[in-house]
Amino acid sequence: MSKNLDLARSLYAAWERGDFTSVEWAHPEIDWIIADGPTAGSWTGVAGMAESFRAMLDAWEDFRSEAEEYRELDDERVLVLIRRLGRGKTSGLEVGQFQTPGATLIHVRDGKVTRFVSYYDRDRALADLGLAPEGFPDS
Repeated sequence: MSKNLDLARSLYAAWERGDFTSVEWAHPEIDWIIADGPTAGSWTGVAGMAESFRAMLDAWEDFRSEAEEYRELDDERVLVLIRRLGRGKTSGLEVGQFQTPGATLIHVRDGKVTRFVSYYDRDRALADLGLAPEGFPDS
């Protein structure tokens, strides 16, 4: 298994437990992008990433992100097919009641994540990457 896959797996191992505290994996000037969904936007640097994460976590109770599959696309990119779990603080709705399966695209260089692109819509992620949905779970 490659170091990039190991890094992606370690991120999601913590996030599946609801632990979002570590930023050691992130390059100081990380490009943090939420491509779609209710909190879409782009931030640069660890402080911007943390600001985006806090805003998202503030909207949910018991939020977790679970990896379903990891695919190494090339020497720098790992695609992670995910499901988000949690309950809206205001609505009380479970994320899974209205959420489509998502994906994240993780760019790694020299052992640090330099770009992280989060998609709420897995089909959009696959389309952006020029990948056919066949063979991908829930696409």
